[in-house]
Amino acid sequence: MKTNRLSPALEKALNDQITLEAYSSQVYLMLSCWADENYLDGVSKFMMKHSAEERLHMAKIIEYVQERGGVVEIEAIDKPSDKPANIYECFEAVYKQEVLNTDAIYKIVKLSFDDQDWATWNFLHWLVAEQREEEKLALELLEKAKLAGGAKMTDTAKFELNKLIANTSQSFPTADEIDPLA
Repeated sequence: MKTNRLSPALEKALNDQITLEAYSSQVYLMLSCWADENYLDGVSKFMMKHSAEERLHMAKIIEYVQERGGVVEIEAIDKPSDKPANIYECFEAVYKQEVLNTDAIYKIVKLSFDDQDWATWNFLHWLVAEQREEEKLALELLEKAKLAGGAKMTDTAKFELNKLIANTSQSFPTADEIDPLA
């Protein structure tokens, strides 16, 4: 009796996503350390929390693969790219990482649809919604860094942006969750 309910291609794609989530966690960890080294405690704490959130995504995908009878393959992750030169580059890296994650997830959603694996397709909806939120938050933070002066922001602007980010929620409501008429 077949106990693995995932196709080989879908199992591989989910395992690749597990690795990408681990890599994303490392990127945010590196950015947290960079921010700490640059006396940006608010940015550092934000990135540390985000690193933990990526690991949570990884754990959920691992649990799902195991639940469906698949085999989880833990792969080595690449070293994150170089540290940013400034706070604007830091948030560019965040946005690029979230877009990379979203693109990878969309490919898995399409594969699950093509395989007619409705359980996996349904499971992935939380991750699609999560990525929508993540991209919106990353873009908003990047735009705030741009408004504060981008790569050439003053120390005062960095100080204010750091305070703002320290008070930024890790979750950002999407348009579906906001009543625009309220």
